[in-house]
Amino acid sequence: MDHFSYGTYYRFTIFGSSHEPLVGVTVEGIPAGIPLDRPALQAFLDRRAPGNGAFSSTRREADVPEFETGLTDGVFTGGPVRAILRNTDARPADYEALRTVPRPGHADWPAYVKTGQIPAGGGHYSGRMTAPLCVAGGIAKQLLAREGVEVTARTVSVGGIPAEDEEAVTGLLQDAKARGDSLGGVIECKVIGLPAGLGDHPFGGLENRLAQAVFAIPAVKGLEFGDGFALAAMRGSEANDGYRVRDGRVVMTSNHCGGVLGGMACGTPLVFRAAFKPTPSIAVPQESADLSGMENVTLSVPGRHDTCIVLRAVPVVEAAAAAALLDALWESRADDASDLPAFRRQIDAADRAILEAFVRRLQTADRIGACKRENGLPVQDPAREQELLDRLSRLAPAEMSDDVRALYETILRLSRDRQ
Repeated sequence: MDHFSYGTYYRFTIFGSSHEPLVGVTVEGIPAGIPLDRPALQAFLDRRAPGNGAFSSTRREADVPEFETGLTDGVFTGGPVRAILRNTDARPADYEALRTVPRPGHADWPAYVKTGQIPAGGGHYSGRMTAPLCVAGGIAKQLLAREGVEVTARTVSVGGIPAEDEEAVTGLLQDAKARGDSLGGVIECKVIGLPAGLGDHPFGGLENRLAQAVFAIPAVKGLEFGDGFALAAMRGSEANDGYRVRDGRVVMTSNHCGGVLGGMACGTPLVFRAAFKPTPSIAVPQESADLSGMENVTLSVPGRHDTCIVLRAVPVVEAAAAAALLDALWESRADDASDLPAFRRQIDAADRAILEAFVRRLQTADRIGACKRENGLPVQDPAREQELLDRLSRLAPAEMSDDVRALYETILRLSRDRQ
């Protein structure tokens, strides 16, 4: 599985890490001939960029995307779009003393268990990876706007205090910063203009798609749609959204559901809230362990960190939502395709899935080959191959059975050759 990719018809893959020379994104599926508003995209990225504001990380990154492919004279070519963002202000030395000491609240410990090392600055688990996410999401926002769909987000609360109480929020932020501590908060996202009926149930629902995308933001720990968890304390008579006919249209009289029922858009604004945990990198002493000597230690995290990541995360939530919803919208269009370009986009999506599965299969075949050599087993197992061919032929539609058998005979031959 490619865990750095999202989407089918609007598909993007992020790459790089916090302390490598760059981070970036490849976007596939954008039709040729659509212009990109570069100033608008840059303004969107600037909302997320560090180094702005009293409570932001002092790390300064210009975050100006360099488009290497897929864009000519400001117009998308129809091919894969590859954009990079250079890391010009990383300080790996700040993390030298943490190579064997996992930071509480970070992915350091499970990453160490998984890979045997703690990545500097969080590596690809870092919030830095939300920069290329914002490139993909910023483009998606522009493409959705062309469809009449608007994606916006706002801060609802910081440290439990409503964002509208700016004086109290500022005081809380100043206190946390002075103590070397941090705060969390809640961001609300609203989407207007989605066509009713968009989405599907059970696993293709809009909540499912949005959750997968939004939980890719490292600090997100909770998600609710509409009235969310408050619905659990309501009666059905309070929670249900009624329907009325107005001006010849069916409308909903309230929006407790957040614009989604049965995984499908209702026609009302889609509303969800994301809960962000406090920034885990803090100067307050915390308990940890030095894995090199298996000793208990006390840790204060050095480096440059946000007092409250929520302040920079609003556009990131917009980006994740926009990318997820654009993919859902284009998928629904593909289901109703009737013209050659739309059919070709379907073929492109299918070919990407086939390629990824084919690569995984050959990689697994390589491991099987190594296992067979280690145990002195022959490369070919005729009985196993025959059973596989017979089973797949039965699973295939009757009119494709012979084609499937021929395809897998070729795949088996390639696998044997590699082994």
